[in-house]
Amino acid sequence: MSTDPLTKKIAAPYARALFDFSVEKNIMHQVTADFQNLESFLMESSELSDYLNNPIVSQVAKREILTKTLQSQINTETFKFLMVLINRDRINLLESIVTNYLELVYETASIKMVEVISASEFSNSQKNTLIKKLKELTNAREIRLDITIDSTLIGGFLIKTESKVIDFTIKNQLENLAKHLDTVLEI
Repeated sequence: MSTDPLTKKIAAPYARALFDFSVEKNIMHQVTADFQNLESFLMESSELSDYLNNPIVSQVAKREILTKTLQSQINTETFKFLMVLINRDRINLLESIVTNYLELVYETASIKMVEVISASEFSNSQKNTLIKKLKELTNAREIRLDITIDSTLIGGFLIKTESKVIDFTIKNQLENLAKHLDTVLEI
C-alpha cells in the first residue's frame, strides 16, 4: 500500500466521507467487509491495480472492468463509491483510500494493527498467545496481526505498532552482545 504523504492526504477525505456515510446509513459492517476483501484482492491481483492506476486507460474501460469483476461481489453503496472515484479520476487512490478507511474503522472499534516480522511461521497457539499479550499491552479490544517472514532475523520476531518497536530477534541480541563485548574489551 502507498505510504506517499501526498497520496494519503488526498485519499483521507474520501475515506472519511465514506466512513461517515457508512455510519449514517448503518452499513459500516458491509462496507468494511467489502474493503477488507478489496484490500486482499488488490494485493493478490497487481494487474487490476496497474490497470486502474494507468492514466492511459479510459474511465469507461475502468468502469467496465470494475462492473464485471466487482459489482456482484460488493455492496451497492461500495460499488457506487468506486464509480465516484472513477468519475472524479481518483481511482488511482483506491489502495490508499481503502487503507485510510480501514484505519478509521479499526480506530473506532479499538482494533490495533500490529506488524510482526518473524524469522519463521507462527503456530496458531503462538499467534493467540501473542494477540493476548498485545491486547494487555495496548488496551485494545482486538488485535489484527500483519505477519511477515524474514529469514535474515535468524530467530525470534520484531513487533511494530504505531509508536513502538519491540525487538525480540536473535540478530538484535547478537548485535547488542557484540556492542557490549566491544566496550568491555576496549578497556
